[in-house]
Parts: sequence; C-alpha cells; structure tokens
Amino acid sequence: MLNKVEGAQFKKRPDVRVGDTVKLHLKITEGNRERVQIFEGVVISIKGSGINKNLVVRKISYGVGVEKIVPLHSDSLEKIEVVKRGSVRRSKLYYLRGRIGKKALKVGLTTDIYLTDEEEEKIIEETMDEVKEKEAKKEEESEEQIEEEIVEEKETEVEDKE
Repeated sequence: MLNKVEGAQFKKRPDVRVGDTVKLHLKITEGNRERVQIFEGVVISIKGSGINKNLVVRKISYGVGVEKIVPLHSDSLEKIEVVKRGSVRRSKLYYLRGRIGKKALKVGLTTDIYLTDEEEEKIIEETMDEVKEKEAKKEEESEEQIEEEIVEEKETEVEDKE
C-alpha cells in the first residue's frame, strides 16, 4: 500500500552520486511571487532511500562554506543538473568541511558530464542509437572483410592451378 502511494511521488531524476558537482534549481517563494534559484555545489552525502532520499550539497560562497540538505523527490526541487562527475572512495565527504580555498571543492579525478531531468531520456536514446549504428557498421565491415578474404582465397587458388 505504501509503495503505491510513494510510487506516485517519485520524480524522474538523473543518477546523482557522491562527489558530483550539481546545479540544483530550487523554487523559492517570496510573498506571492515564486522564482527559481540555482545552487551549485558538490554532493558530500546521500542519505535515506526511496522517497526519503536526501542530498547534502556544499558550496563555498564568499569564503564561507554553505550546505543545503535537499529531498531528492521534493516539489521545491524543480530540476537537477549533473555538471561534473567526481571519483571518490568514500560515501560521505565530510572531510571537505575542513578544507579552505580551491581544495575545499576538489574531489578526486573529475570528468565533465552533463545530465539533467529532461535530457536524460534524450541522452539515453542518443547513446542507444549510436551503439546500434556502431554495431551495424561493425557487422558491415566484418561482412566486407569476409567477402574480401573469400575473393583473395579464390584468386590464390586460381594462381596455384596455373
């Protein structure tokens, strides 16, 4: 019963991991107006599971460390963009709190990547199409190579007979 109720609350989110640099598009209500504010930082921990999953994102703002705890499937979180993927060996990066300057956000080896809520499906479709095209090209190339080998064998047989 709970799974059915929770299932309706899930939102399509990209694969976010600890160590990623993300942009959170947060809805902020000021009086009767609503606007979207972007919070960009490093994911230092992920807590909970299912509908209760929370991200802890840390950034340095004017020399001061700022952390936000954001529910992953919240209505106040409009969109998530994964900007960089960092390779880490820990599930909680609380050691970043003690660092100062550029080192405060440095996380292992980072690779540029771009995933977001809307475009994740497009990226998956594009990569699947690319994989299919590559497989088709490989099959065509292997068929051509086999045909060339057969022609070469026949030519060598003809030359041997002469």
